[in-house]
Amino acid sequence: MIPMRPTLTTRRHALVLLAGSAVLAGCGVIPEVNVPLNLYSLSPDVAPIQNPPTLDWQLVVATPAAGADLGTNRIALSRAVNRIEYFAEGVWSDAAPALVQSKLIEAFESAVPDLAVGRDAAGLKPDFILQSDLRDFQAEYSGASAEAVVKIAARLVKMPERRIMGTITAQARRPAAGGGLPGIVTAFEAALGDVFAQLIPGVLAAAKS
Repeated sequence: MIPMRPTLTTRRHALVLLAGSAVLAGCGVIPEVNVPLNLYSLSPDVAPIQNPPTLDWQLVVATPAAGADLGTNRIALSRAVNRIEYFAEGVWSDAAPALVQSKLIEAFESAVPDLAVGRDAAGLKPDFILQSDLRDFQAEYSGASAEAVVKIAARLVKMPERRIMGTITAQARRPAAGGGLPGIVTAFEAALGDVFAQLIPGVLAAAKS
């Protein structure tokens, strides 16, 4: 079969399509795939524990469990009951459960430097494992104002018996300064620090009970 050459009409149609695509790209309808997203981490401030108990034991902090809506690196927000959305202009530097685990280990190291603490993937043989559920980790809006909401329900498990020594539920809300994402991330940082300030003393108390 002899290949057919494109007719003048066909060539004009192709030019129109290319021109239309260029206009759509210029208007932002077609996303620019090479534009990077902003990555956000957290550095919650946790004060040292005064007069901590004897810390002759080792603690492993397990990765918190989370639902599919929070088990992602996308920064969640809620503007209506039972509806989760995500900010388009930035993401967490890691999936939220892994980020919270990492920051909680750092918080233990800062608050109780004498405590031997690590993560569950390190192959340690701990005396206790801190298991938890990440229940809330989203920005909630009421009109134009927003606040960061963080809630962690934790269980301290004694090894090797796998006996639950105590349960600790910690939660906090912090208002965001302005509606932009950087202000909301700062509110997340403060709320997470408040939660850690509740969680760490609760774990120490449960370990000596």
